[in-house]
Amino acid sequence: MKIIIPMAGMGKRMRPHTLTVPKPLINIAGKPIVQRLVEGLKTLVNEKIEEIAFVIGDFGKEVEEQLLEIAKGVGSKGKIYYQNQALGTAHAIYCANESISGKVIVAFADTLFHTTHKMDTSKDGIIWVHNVEDPSAFGVVKTNEVGEVVNFVEKPKTPVSNQAIVGVYYFKNGELLSSEIKKLIDNKIVVNGEYQLTDVLENMMKNGYHFSVYNVEEWLDCGNKDATVHTNERILDFAPNGSLISSDLEQENSIIIQPCYIGKNVSIKGSIVGPHVSIGEGTSICNSIVSNSIIQSNCKISNANIDNSMVGNYVEYSERYKELNIGDFTVITQ
Repeated sequence: MKIIIPMAGMGKRMRPHTLTVPKPLINIAGKPIVQRLVEGLKTLVNEKIEEIAFVIGDFGKEVEEQLLEIAKGVGSKGKIYYQNQALGTAHAIYCANESISGKVIVAFADTLFHTTHKMDTSKDGIIWVHNVEDPSAFGVVKTNEVGEVVNFVEKPKTPVSNQAIVGVYYFKNGELLSSEIKKLIDNKIVVNGEYQLTDVLENMMKNGYHFSVYNVEEWLDCGNKDATVHTNERILDFAPNGSLISSDLEQENSIIIQPCYIGKNVSIKGSIVGPHVSIGEGTSICNSIVSNSIIQSNCKISNANIDNSMVGNYVEYSERYKELNIGDFTVITQ
């Protein structure tokens, strides 16, 4: 089994945080988004994940080394590939063509999930879906009476299905996936200048390849600040209370309202923190109230009242109440 993770996008909707950190490496409850994705996928298959291929932009050696360590952490070999032009989802996958063989999972890197049942890898192919109330904002699949996919519909104005495509796909035959993408590229079959994965899936179905659906109980998006704060909330809800709080927490005249993540070397004095707060290592919070927020590492927060916020690394903040969305190395004081 191999996993292909396209993650070369610029993450514009997550600025300012993605000006200094690629979106999949933003920490949520103490772990990068892409690490949580990899660990989640590993729990769903009863097979060894031999290789994880990361398709990235020019993110630098430090990021590449971090990605290889993430792969190593789940007992896999990591490989780095590059997508130098934004030419669509199918093109992004094909950038890792050397790794597209045998059983393959393709997972786009800003997709997290919560589910409790294993994935059946004996199927030809599987498209992950989540039932949504309003499908008009999503790509959806239509299925037949035996649960096989018969059609893809992008943002249907008239409801045809409530099964929204999550962004994770399984292929039993990676070689076939590779050859179908190559046909698309060789024949320059594009939509708005991009090679689309849905065109590949439709061609595979026309040639007798059967796709089933895998319903995830909860789909956790990391596309913008509000969605990411909500995802942090849900991840904390799934963890046992206290399990994500470092034992070296320096706490003085403060209240921690669970659930929370608190990293190493954190100081909290004269404050109320929680619920649903993640605090990165080396951060200090003084005389403040912080709820439903993500505060990254090595920050200094004082005399503040923060809610529904994302605060980057190395931030100094001392102000009255605001809903914050500020990136790394920001200083705001009275």
